[in-house]
Amino acid sequence: MSMSDPIADMLTRIRNASRAGHETCMVANSKLKKSILEILKDQGFIKGFETVKNGKFEDYQIALKYQSNKKPVLNEINRVSKPGKRVYIDHSEIRAYRNNIGIVILSTSKGVMTGKKAKKLNVGGEVICRVF
Repeated sequence: MSMSDPIADMLTRIRNASRAGHETCMVANSKLKKSILEILKDQGFIKGFETVKNGKFEDYQIALKYQSNKKPVLNEINRVSKPGKRVYIDHSEIRAYRNNIGIVILSTSKGVMTGKKAKKLNVGGEVICRVF
């Protein structure tokens, strides 16, 4: 099976595991995925992640975060820019997402960052995903 969008696959695995109530989920290793996972951890959407050996490959094991009533902290995680249709925005077009409860993750010339940080640095870029 060929996978054309590994970022969408990672987001889908996290969303499905979260909705199913799993404690952890596994995704393949890459630099871009690590950057996205670090942002999700810093913003409090996941507990954390660690590198796990899987044969001769390495994967990320993601610890999902839940509220006290067993509801997932991560309500919505959607891929915006896709391989067939890339979505770019300028720093002036970056807006608050879901009344500043959610975040937008961008890939900029200065690295992967949240929309709030990109706006502060006056850089635009490719919109990877929206998280709420």
